[in-house]
Amino acid sequence: MIFSSYSFLFKFLPTVFTVYFILNGFKLTNLAKWWLVLCSLFFYWYGSDYFLPVFIGSIIFNYIIGTLLIKHKEKSKLILKTVFAVGLAGNIGLLGYYKYMDFFISNINFFTGKAIPLLHIPLPIGISFFTFQLIAYLVDSYRGETEEYSFLNYLLFITFFPQLIVGPIIHHKHVVPQFENPETAKLNYENIAAGIFIFSMGCAKKILLADPLTNWSEPAFSDVWQLTMLDSWFASVSYTISYYFDLAGYADMAIGLGLMFNIQIPINFSSPYKARNFADYWRKWHITLSRFLGDYIFRNIFQKGDSSKRFYFAIFMTFLVSGFWHGAGWTFVVWGILNGIFVIFAHIMRRANKELPFLLAWALTFAGVILVRILFVSFSFGEALHVVKTLFDFNNLKFSDLTYASPEQTVYLIVASFIVFFMPNSFEIKEKFKPDLKFAFFSVILLVSSMMNMSDVGDFLYFQF
Repeated sequence: MIFSSYSFLFKFLPTVFTVYFILNGFKLTNLAKWWLVLCSLFFYWYGSDYFLPVFIGSIIFNYIIGTLLIKHKEKSKLILKTVFAVGLAGNIGLLGYYKYMDFFISNINFFTGKAIPLLHIPLPIGISFFTFQLIAYLVDSYRGETEEYSFLNYLLFITFFPQLIVGPIIHHKHVVPQFENPETAKLNYENIAAGIFIFSMGCAKKILLADPLTNWSEPAFSDVWQLTMLDSWFASVSYTISYYFDLAGYADMAIGLGLMFNIQIPINFSSPYKARNFADYWRKWHITLSRFLGDYIFRNIFQKGDSSKRFYFAIFMTFLVSGFWHGAGWTFVVWGILNGIFVIFAHIMRRANKELPFLLAWALTFAGVILVRILFVSFSFGEALHVVKTLFDFNNLKFSDLTYASPEQTVYLIVASFIVFFMPNSFEIKEKFKPDLKFAFFSVILLVSSMMNMSDVGDFLYFQF
């Protein structure tokens, strides 16, 4: 079940919402929370049924480890380190088994000449996201920065269905106090109206923009050897923009749904394609992931007062981890390294007080974004290199018999590009939101337009990660 589906909009969401606030209306707060937890687990089971017992086991395991760390923070450092190591190993081991086992086996086969059969383990939906949330919870518990939450509020923090599958990555300190706040249990009509409006924007981004652009781009990258120069440009730029609308669309829908339940979920995208360097780009792209990597990777390597070399090394290692997190393949690792190098160059320029003219800086940054996206979506280094070469192969410049540079795609690309580069983002618009007829009208138009195209909605691109 995905947000942009009839079953979610007309069955799941109304049922969950109505029962939740009816129970709260009768002051059955804990029962309402249990209802929300059970519905969230059902939501997860619907998309990844075989993994539900393991998911629940992981939740309970981390709660036990976290509670031990909190309750025994005055005990010996050795005991705390041992408990923390067990918890960390459990999470990394689970993620490693499901996401990276075949990657490790294939590399062993390559370097040793063996023929160990691959396991072809299906990847559980959302494992990359909720694992990071659990690791953050354990790290903070080990540092003594976490309160002892009730098991019910902890469950809500992990399972809350709007952010469960593809984020945004939420932090326990931000979300658990909201579930503990009695005001959260009350109907807030302004939050509901704002939530519907943000949800409608996200739904339109996904269905009306991301899916059509993806549907043109994916076939192109499935057979890159037949691409012409124009086809390569259209496919590469379309994929780059479709990824933004797909991820930002999901984030908007998650944030809108959270607001309907009076839960503030953090912003995840802030016009990243308007950035003028890669450091700025990563402050605006997948913000919650960048924050997690900054807090738990970068700051564990670099401390204030360390040398510049240490600073750049910390950036490099942070993006190396980001590459591994995004996918089990060397293309993802190199993708992470390239992003790290580009971010390092941005910081070198800033520290040297050098600044390119805005248009040139923006153009180079967006060109770099297209380059790393080509690598991200390609099946191999050879295919990625071929696409990049074809972008500048004027001998392959044709204006007829084009497969992907169609007039219809051109219109979509122009509209999508205009929105990306010149329109305010969702939260700049939300700042001006008022629960009036104007915003209600826009919400209805966006939702109805999306629903008219909802019979053939693609999965979110990050489901595969």
